[in-house]
Amino acid sequence: MKTGFQAADVWRAFGSHSMGLVVGSGRQVLLGGQVAWDDQRHVVGIGDMRAQAQQTFRNIQASLAVVGGEMDDVVSLVTYVTTLKGLKDIHDVRTEFFSPPYPVSTLVQVAALVEPNLLIEITATAIVPEDRYRAPEAMAMDSFDVSDGGFNIKN
Repeated sequence: MKTGFQAADVWRAFGSHSMGLVVGSGRQVLLGGQVAWDDQRHVVGIGDMRAQAQQTFRNIQASLAVVGGEMDDVVSLVTYVTTLKGLKDIHDVRTEFFSPPYPVSTLVQVAALVEPNLLIEITATAIVPEDRYRAPEAMAMDSFDVSDGGFNIKN
């Protein structure tokens, strides 16, 4: 369970986010930066902030599902963008994936992301209730070759 709140002496939240949340019991799930890559690591929606935001949130949604989580379990987001153009698109897309009270949020503009065609990256923190939580299966970690300046999975 989460309950949104707004401090009287702090600027009012606007758009699709909450200023603060009180979070009930459950399992805390932290997601590393998700971007607009499909399952083959191809950029979805080159040059299109709305399409990239949708893919990024779909990736977050899929990652949460692994442990029994849902998008409304997300309590905090940090969004990194390479351009401030398309902020309305990001907020519109967020309302497709979240309902009030919206997650607390931070937005940061950065010079670039790991791949030049990416416009957005989002990290998420969720609290998955105990009754839905499923422990993920252990998996082998891939190693990466960054000798050419890229992130290439070794076979």
